Amino acid sequence: MSEKSNICIIDYGMGNLRSVQRKVERVGASAVVSNRPEEIAGATKLILPGVGHFANGIRKLKQYGIWDILNMKVLEMKTPVLGICLGMQLMAEKSEEGNVQGLGWFEADVVRFSVEDKIRYKVPHIGWNTIVRKKTSVLLDHLTETAMFYFVHSYHIICRDTADILTTTEYGYPFTSAIQKENIYGTQFHPEKSHDFGETLLSNFIGL
Repeated sequence: MSEKSNICIIDYGMGNLRSVQRKVERVGASAVVSNRPEEIAGATKLILPGVGHFANGIRKLKQYGIWDILNMKVLEMKTPVLGICLGMQLMAEKSEEGNVQGLGWFEADVVRFSVEDKIRYKVPHIGWNTIVRKKTSVLLDHLTETAMFYFVHSYHIICRDTADILTTTEYGYPFTSAIQKENIYGTQFHPEKSHDFGETLLSNFIGL
């Protein structure tokens, strides 16, 4: 892990910031929770967490003055970024949850779960589940095939470019549970709630 890492957890008023910060500190790094453009600009790595409504998330990124600096850091400066849950979904072009455009970093849409067996597969999808890796990534180093992660979500991402799919998870049908393109990473699951497996994943990201 690089001692030069300056990690910013982006605060746009949409969820689990302190739990992410505590988990980052648990793996031996430090991070600032901030929505100040100057602190985001100075970061060597970004984490975009989030829970809640897609349209609200997009509105708050713009309202807090984060939208432009976030796009510059990720798209132009190629700063590594990890989106978590809603934070990953915001990277898509649009969502069924609100008539607004997303960040558009992935050619992807966000849709609500459409399961046939509504008794067995409740929506939202809540609890522990496994992942199936679709390509090699440093983000998944030292994780076994039996690694389990914690999910809480009613919507999931659909990538039009299958090369962007990092992992899938089964819940009534296979859905995309992690994505990666160049410096941009996203997990539908919550590594900060996923005990040792989540710590390993966060440690891998911090060590990029």
